[in-house]
Amino acid sequence: MKTINYILLIFSIWACSNQSPYPGFSKGKQNIYYQLHKIGEFSQKAKYNDYITADIVYKTMADSVFFEGRRKLQLTKTDAKGSVDKCFTMLSEGDCATFIISADEFFLKTLESDLPPFIKPGSNMKVKVDVVDIQTNEEYNKEKKAFLNWIEDFGEYEKVVLQQFLSEEKLPVQPTGTGLFYLVIEEGKGKKIEKGDTITVNYEGKFLHGKYFDSTIRRNQPFQFIYGTEWQVIKGLEEGIGLMREGEKALFILPSDLAFGTEGSSTGIIPPFTSLIFVVEILSVN
Repeated sequence: MKTINYILLIFSIWACSNQSPYPGFSKGKQNIYYQLHKIGEFSQKAKYNDYITADIVYKTMADSVFFEGRRKLQLTKTDAKGSVDKCFTMLSEGDCATFIISADEFFLKTLESDLPPFIKPGSNMKVKVDVVDIQTNEEYNKEKKAFLNWIEDFGEYEKVVLQQFLSEEKLPVQPTGTGLFYLVIEEGKGKKIEKGDTITVNYEGKFLHGKYFDSTIRRNQPFQFIYGTEWQVIKGLEEGIGLMREGEKALFILPSDLAFGTEGSSTGIIPPFTSLIFVVEILSVN
């Protein structure tokens, strides 16, 4: 049945392609233009209040990527034309599609941030969504409750491990009010980072025992994002990077409540209740 629906959908896209202002895109029920890349094995579409895990790519209309990452979020109903949540409700688990939405609505209303300098006011943007998993609100909370009961003592254990690490390393730094540890390695003389700036950084992330879990340096691929917008970086890095200047290199120690919290990362790489170390270098600020 899923295959038949897919064939009908492809035919519909072909039939409407001549009427669409965007070649290869079809107009959906919610007046959102989309292009389907892949269809999964499940027919049940995502609904508002569901929890969605997805690989998301933000692009300009010229296909220039300015964000790419995996995120887990709860769908929220909104009237904003730039709502990614509306796009999700058009997909099932395993589906992958690209949507065209209003950049103004997305940044100004959904993210409540300024429009980035490389996107003109009144223009559109592309959002590619690859749905990895869909959970109902009930399924999510049931799983979360069972998991937290299993690891209820991990929070205290993390505090002990972090304190032992700080004592052994004898770092000359005190935490901020949120618990973030910030140590400057190399001073920066450039622009101080402000909300809405497009930032290019190199970073290396590792566990307290020293094992690396991510490194833009090893991948030879600096990370670029818009500071102050949702879904870009984790809470602790958002705070820490906001304290930096262009050219600065710093070390951050993030307790789990500033990193991936009680659930860990959606990829499974970072366990729950895990403190992390990041070394961040600000390459450019625009």
